[in-house]
Amino acid sequence: MTPARGKFVTLEGVDGAGKSTHLAWIAERLRARGREVVVTREPGGTPLGERLRELLLSEPMHIETETMLMFAARREHVARVIAPALKAGRWVLSDRFSDATYAYQGGGRGLSFDRIAALERWVHGDLQPDLTLYFDLSIEVARQRLAASQVSPDRFEREGSGFFDRVRSAYLERAAAHPGRIRVVDAAQPLEIVKESLEKLFIEYC
Repeated sequence: MTPARGKFVTLEGVDGAGKSTHLAWIAERLRARGREVVVTREPGGTPLGERLRELLLSEPMHIETETMLMFAARREHVARVIAPALKAGRWVLSDRFSDATYAYQGGGRGLSFDRIAALERWVHGDLQPDLTLYFDLSIEVARQRLAASQVSPDRFEREGSGFFDRVRSAYLERAAAHPGRIRVVDAAQPLEIVKESLEKLFIEYC
């Protein structure tokens, strides 16, 4: 018998919002409920995608080149990881997907949303996350958290506050436009409070 299609869940937000911490915790909670879970990230998720990630996070490039490389990595990711896992009945948890392109390349860098939408239709057609968790956080707090982590910033993280204000605004616009899919999580709250809200959400969603 063909297994039921799995669920596709994405986590979005600026660096410092706690996505990585929550991603690992959500995966643990889902596995405790008997779900098979694939944890992945963008850009990346495949050997080729990880090589493209290195370029994207380090090399200056034209905004259109940047966007097309993001979608090139995404196409490989969908074909080799996401679609096969969903078909096999597994849950896929991804640190970012196409909402990030609308936020960073669209909102942050000013690329037309129409161009992004055209690439989105070409690269993954009707495939959209079943649920997206957007971890919302002020840029000031995000920067404080990143500084405390003492990790060397990549070329996106070195952008100015204006860039991240536009990224955050684009994320919030996406959330308002897709309220059934995108849930906004207040990432400024203490970690345990955020986990409690996520626990309630997944009890409802599962």
